[in-house]
Amino acid sequence: MNLSNLDLNLVVALRALLEERNVTKAGQRIGVTQPAMSAALARLRRHFDDPLLSRTGSRYELTPLGAVLRDRAATACDVLDRVFTSQADFDPSTDTREFTLVSSDYGAAVFGVALARELHDVAPGVHLTFRQTSPTLLDNLGTVLSTVDGLLLPHGVIDGFPAVELFTDRWVCLVADDNPEIGDDLTLDDLARLPWAVYQRAYDAPVTRQLSMLGISPRVDVSAPSFHLLAPLVAGTRRVALAQQRLVERFPTPGVRTLPCPFPAVPVQEAMWWHPIHTQDAGHSWLRETAERVGRQIGR
Repeated sequence: MNLSNLDLNLVVALRALLEERNVTKAGQRIGVTQPAMSAALARLRRHFDDPLLSRTGSRYELTPLGAVLRDRAATACDVLDRVFTSQADFDPSTDTREFTLVSSDYGAAVFGVALARELHDVAPGVHLTFRQTSPTLLDNLGTVLSTVDGLLLPHGVIDGFPAVELFTDRWVCLVADDNPEIGDDLTLDDLARLPWAVYQRAYDAPVTRQLSMLGISPRVDVSAPSFHLLAPLVAGTRRVALAQQRLVERFPTPGVRTLPCPFPAVPVQEAMWWHPIHTQDAGHSWLRETAERVGRQIGR
């Protein structure tokens, strides 16, 4: 398809129509009249050879193609917005730009807080937004990275995108203080025998993949969407969990103690991954430099 023959304003109209499911509301949302929005819908229907919206009683419902296009239209609008808001120059002392980072609670707590403090001091008008990672993130990684400024994630999970190195952390084991089955040390037999609390899915952390190479598959008792929840899920139980030392030290949990891993656990090398489309953007370049500096401070 030749984009020069396509009216890109229709992308904005498409998103509004599919999200609002109402011609009048969609027009109000993007500031056009109801007749103009009706005309846009007619053009979109001809282009896709599909109704996109079909009336069911007094409501409009998305057709199967409309449902597919809803998320794609939102992504396209986000990408276009980033293209046309790219800057040749960036002054952190006066700029009011918004930066969005996708992160687990670990990355936001250990790195994000320090980055936000730095921005508060040197870029008072800049707005920082964190979005939570999801179990399906890796299924649409390129699309996600093209619509945000960065992804906080350790090495060993993704590759193929540029990254700014931040800091190193190490894994520790969490067990309950009152667990009578655990002494002063954990063994590999303990890890194979005890139930586990894990982050989202057992293989989301590279260290658990290392366990599988040792012949140990964690017997998952409970999965959580937050690293912060692992310690409370261990307290008062027979469970064991793996967590990052810097997070555990910042947020100690009563009734839970930390033990060294009984195997040479691969360290956490945290990085900020970004999409190449941001390479020449002055604001993003400043963000990368700032992130690298903050990461070095954390490492020290």
